[in-house]
Amino acid sequence: MPKGYGKSRASLKVWFWRVLRFLHTRTKEVRAILKALVSTAQPFLVHIIPIRRCNLACTYCNEFDDFSAPVPMEEMKKRLDILADMGTSIITISGGEPLLHPELDDVIRHIRRRGMIAGMITNGFLLTRERIEELNDAGLEHLQISIDNTKPDEVSKKSLKTLDQKLELLARSAYFQVNINSVLGSGVKDPEDALSIARRAVDLGLTSTVGIIHDHNGQLKPLGPREIEIFEEIMTLSKRSFSRFNSFQHDVARGKAHRWRCRSGARYLYVCEDGLVHWCSQQRGYPGIPLEQYTPEMRHRQFYTEKYCAPLCTVSCVQQVGMLDNWRAPQTLKPMPVTPPAAQPELVQIAPARGES
Repeated sequence: MPKGYGKSRASLKVWFWRVLRFLHTRTKEVRAILKALVSTAQPFLVHIIPIRRCNLACTYCNEFDDFSAPVPMEEMKKRLDILADMGTSIITISGGEPLLHPELDDVIRHIRRRGMIAGMITNGFLLTRERIEELNDAGLEHLQISIDNTKPDEVSKKSLKTLDQKLELLARSAYFQVNINSVLGSGVKDPEDALSIARRAVDLGLTSTVGIIHDHNGQLKPLGPREIEIFEEIMTLSKRSFSRFNSFQHDVARGKAHRWRCRSGARYLYVCEDGLVHWCSQQRGYPGIPLEQYTPEMRHRQFYTEKYCAPLCTVSCVQQVGMLDNWRAPQTLKPMPVTPPAAQPELVQIAPARGES
């Protein structure tokens, strides 16, 4: 029997720091929600990409390549400073595979230094005990891994078989909150895998959620009868996690259009490796404005813009952010071309002529 306490078998030291970080993060989350309810002017959640390259090649994924260089640290700091100055509450580092960035820990530290909550989405393959301890020291607050099947196949190598030891390491060593996301829908050969993954996560003391795989446009693919049963069972296992705020997914699972107000481009931003702002990972290209030129007026317009892709959207993080404002501010505007503001001519100071006072 391995030493340790609770389902995770973590040491008392890990439990102490885990509880302390959880309480600190939860306090920041409550403050962020209160701020968001008082004012709609600030982004709530931003996904930022420090590297597009990935060490895997899942066939359903359209968010990676195998050659891109990491964004330089100074450029990452510049982007994070802009987001902090906007009033952003939460930064989620994504990719690609963010663990491939050589200065990832410094990115996390800078997020925390600027008062924002630091989260990360990873495939988990590069995690070791030492790497987890480095992430602890950097101040990471949330981590999510999506696992697609119980055994690797030609679609995805992100399987419970290949990642189970990583989950055990996280359960025993991580100070930050860890969520394991299983998936249902297109490309998943055996929906029973999702239930096995969710049960294993809960057995380890981790939180568990279930996502519905979208197509390459982030759009809905309805689940079959058995898949819906599995989906509902996983949702009951997820009481401790943020999935309790995923009520919209009950409609998504059944192929129903969901009535909500997507605030991407305003409350939620997706900042790609080139520093451009997009609606989300599945709508890259619009508005496509450089972050440093993305004005409060642009965010204001996007807040009131109705998104054509919203009714059949499966991008859960954007829908969760939308819950902050679904009850107010009807969207009456339509998408339109967005261009950055014209560059202002540089002011040249003319020295006074001799004899001028």
